[in-house]
Amino acid sequence: MSTAGADAFGTGVLSRAAALIHTLVTVEALLLLAASPGLAGLLLLGPDPANLPLAALCLLPLGPAVCAALHALHHRGHDLTDLHPARAFRRGWRLGALPVLKLWAPLLGWLTVIAFTLTHFSATGLPRWWAALLALTGAGSLLWGAHALVLTALFAFRARDTARLAAYFLFRHPRATLGAASLLVLTAAGTVLLTEALPALLAAPLLLSLLHGSRPVIAETEKDFTA
Repeated sequence: MSTAGADAFGTGVLSRAAALIHTLVTVEALLLLAASPGLAGLLLLGPDPANLPLAALCLLPLGPAVCAALHALHHRGHDLTDLHPARAFRRGWRLGALPVLKLWAPLLGWLTVIAFTLTHFSATGLPRWWAALLALTGAGSLLWGAHALVLTALFAFRARDTARLAAYFLFRHPRATLGAASLLVLTAAGTVLLTEALPALLAAPLLLSLLHGSRPVIAETEKDFTA
């Protein structure tokens, strides 16, 4: 076999597609495995709003799992002969689990308060426009969380610095924020219209799309906020 042929193996279009599929399937499986304790707990909970605090506790393992998945997808290999998605996932989980929980846990708590208030809104005696304001606040919090997850997965900032950057990028890069919003809307619509398992089944492709839309955020962070 010629040197040129050897160099070309694993780098063609089909090979790159196979490498991407392999990475997505591996990361998807590892994400579900890492989040499985909480996901199993969610399956046991009923739809009663009183279970919202328990649901938030069940979602705690999802933060580190998503962070590790984003890390692995960002550092994915394109050469079919040199793929290590499981290694990259483990590294992302090891480096990001504790930092992301410092942001993920308060975010879940805040969203739980909003959801609980909305599900019991008639008992609050507040005007209806407050419900719309709360819903917008919750949506903004989710978008902030999307930026925070990407930043935590790829960079080693302090939690408070990550929180500030995530808030800054909400308006600094509206296209990235709108991209994250479209993914949230798509996921929510698919969950309601198709199956509640959709976010879990398509987690890796959705996170890859989030990374793609976050390229301006990543590029500016690398240029202006890292040494």
